[in-house]
Amino acid sequence: MTAGTVSALETAHWPTEIRLKRAEKAIEIAFDDGARFRLPAEYLRVESPSAEVQGHSPTQKQLVPGKSQVAILRLEPVGNYAIRIVFDDGHDTGIFSWKYLYQLGEEQPTRWAAYLAALEKRGLDR
Repeated sequence: MTAGTVSALETAHWPTEIRLKRAEKAIEIAFDDGARFRLPAEYLRVESPSAEVQGHSPTQKQLVPGKSQVAILRLEPVGNYAIRIVFDDGHDTGIFSWKYLYQLGEEQPTRWAAYLAALEKRGLDR
Protein backbone atom coordinates (compact mmCIF):
# COMPACT_ATOMS: atom_id res chain seq x y z
CA MET A 1 0.00 0.00 0.00
CA THR A 2 1.19 3.47 -0.66
CA ALA A 3 1.22 6.29 1.85
CA GLY A 4 -2.13 8.00 1.73
CA THR A 5 -3.99 4.81 0.83
CA VAL A 6 -6.17 3.71 3.74
CA SER A 7 -7.84 0.30 3.71
CA ALA A 8 -10.27 -1.11 6.25
CA LEU A 9 -7.31 -2.54 8.18
CA GLU A 10 -5.07 0.51 8.13
CA THR A 11 -5.39 3.53 10.31
CA ALA A 12 -4.27 7.11 10.32
CA HIS A 13 -2.65 6.35 13.70
CA TRP A 14 0.40 4.11 13.75
CA PRO A 15 1.75 2.58 16.97
CA THR A 16 5.10 3.88 18.11
CA GLU A 17 5.40 1.49 21.05
CA ILE A 18 3.66 -1.68 22.21
CA ARG A 19 4.54 -3.22 25.56
CA LEU A 20 3.26 -6.47 26.96
CA LYS A 21 2.89 -6.08 30.73
CA ARG A 22 2.61 -9.73 31.77
CA ALA A 23 2.43 -9.12 35.53
CA GLU A 24 -0.31 -6.53 35.00
CA LYS A 25 -2.12 -8.65 32.41
CA ALA A 26 -2.28 -5.78 29.94
CA ILE A 27 -0.69 -4.17 26.95
CA GLU A 28 0.35 -0.55 26.75
CA ILE A 29 0.28 1.00 23.31
CA ALA A 30 1.36 4.46 22.18
CA PHE A 31 0.41 5.99 18.85
CA ASP A 32 2.04 8.58 16.65
CA ASP A 33 -0.58 11.21 17.52
CA GLY A 34 0.38 11.04 21.21
CA ALA A 35 -2.52 8.83 22.29
CA ARG A 36 -1.57 6.15 24.84
CA PHE A 37 -3.78 3.32 26.02
CA ARG A 38 -3.51 0.62 28.67
CA LEU A 39 -5.66 -2.28 27.52
CA PRO A 40 -6.26 -5.10 30.03
CA ALA A 41 -6.10 -8.69 28.80
CA GLU A 42 -9.69 -9.34 29.89
CA TYR A 43 -10.95 -6.37 27.85
CA LEU A 44 -8.95 -7.46 24.79
CA ARG A 45 -10.20 -11.04 25.13
CA VAL A 46 -13.89 -10.15 25.39
CA GLU A 47 -13.58 -7.63 22.51
CA SER A 48 -11.49 -9.91 20.28
CA PRO A 49 -12.08 -9.20 16.59
CA SER A 50 -12.30 -12.95 15.92
CA ALA A 51 -15.39 -14.48 14.34
CA GLU A 52 -15.72 -16.58 17.52
CA VAL A 53 -16.45 -13.40 19.49
CA GLN A 54 -17.77 -10.95 16.89
CA GLY A 55 -19.69 -13.42 14.74
CA HIS A 56 -20.20 -12.54 11.11
CA SER A 57 -22.44 -9.52 11.73
CA PRO A 58 -23.04 -7.05 14.59
CA THR A 59 -26.11 -9.01 15.70
CA GLN A 60 -24.02 -12.16 16.19
CA LYS A 61 -21.56 -10.75 18.74
CA GLN A 62 -21.04 -13.17 21.61
CA LEU A 63 -20.87 -12.25 25.28
CA VAL A 64 -17.72 -13.84 26.70
CA PRO A 65 -17.98 -14.35 30.48
CA GLY A 66 -15.43 -15.75 32.92
CA LYS A 67 -12.29 -14.07 31.59
CA SER A 68 -11.27 -11.94 34.59
CA GLN A 69 -8.11 -13.99 35.10
CA VAL A 70 -7.10 -14.38 31.46
CA ALA A 71 -3.53 -13.45 30.63
CA ILE A 72 -1.62 -12.72 27.45
CA LEU A 73 1.07 -15.24 26.55
CA ARG A 74 2.54 -13.35 23.61
CA LEU A 75 2.01 -10.82 20.86
CA GLU A 76 2.75 -11.82 17.27
CA PRO A 77 3.18 -9.29 14.45
CA VAL A 78 0.85 -9.69 11.46
CA GLY A 79 2.30 -7.88 8.49
CA ASN A 80 2.68 -4.18 9.17
CA TYR A 81 -0.94 -3.60 10.14
CA ALA A 82 -1.78 -5.72 13.20
CA ILE A 83 -0.87 -8.10 16.00
CA ARG A 84 -2.23 -11.48 16.97
CA ILE A 85 -2.72 -11.79 20.71
CA VAL A 86 -2.28 -15.27 22.15
CA PHE A 87 -4.21 -15.66 25.40
CA ASP A 88 -3.60 -18.30 28.04
CA ASP A 89 -7.12 -19.73 27.58
CA GLY A 90 -6.09 -20.90 24.10
CA HIS A 91 -7.78 -18.09 22.15
CA ASP A 92 -5.48 -16.87 19.38
CA THR A 93 -7.64 -16.21 16.33
CA GLY A 94 -8.17 -12.46 16.74
CA ILE A 95 -6.12 -10.20 14.48
CA PHE A 96 -5.99 -6.80 16.23
CA SER A 97 -5.35 -4.15 13.58
CA TRP A 98 -3.82 -0.82 14.60
CA LYS A 99 -7.14 0.79 13.72
CA TYR A 100 -9.07 -1.61 15.99
CA LEU A 101 -6.61 -1.22 18.89
CA TYR A 102 -6.92 2.56 18.64
CA GLN A 103 -10.71 2.23 18.59
CA LEU A 104 -10.62 -0.08 21.63
CA GLY A 105 -8.54 2.50 23.48
CA GLU A 106 -10.81 5.40 22.63
CA GLU A 107 -14.00 3.48 23.38
CA GLN A 108 -12.78 1.56 26.43
CA PRO A 109 -15.00 3.25 29.06
CA THR A 110 -18.17 2.82 26.98
CA ARG A 111 -17.44 -0.72 25.79
CA TRP A 112 -16.40 -1.88 29.26
CA ALA A 113 -19.56 -0.46 30.89
CA ALA A 114 -21.72 -2.14 28.23
CA TYR A 115 -19.92 -5.46 28.80
CA LEU A 116 -20.41 -5.30 32.57
CA ALA A 117 -24.08 -4.39 32.13
CA ALA A 118 -24.63 -7.30 29.73
CA LEU A 119 -23.00 -9.73 32.17
CA GLU A 120 -25.17 -8.45 35.03
CA LYS A 121 -28.33 -8.68 32.92
CA ARG A 122 -27.59 -12.35 32.17
CA GLY A 123 -26.41 -13.17 35.68
CA LEU A 124 -22.90 -14.03 34.51
CA ASP A 125 -19.55 -13.39 36.17
CA ARG A 126 -16.44 -11.80 34.76
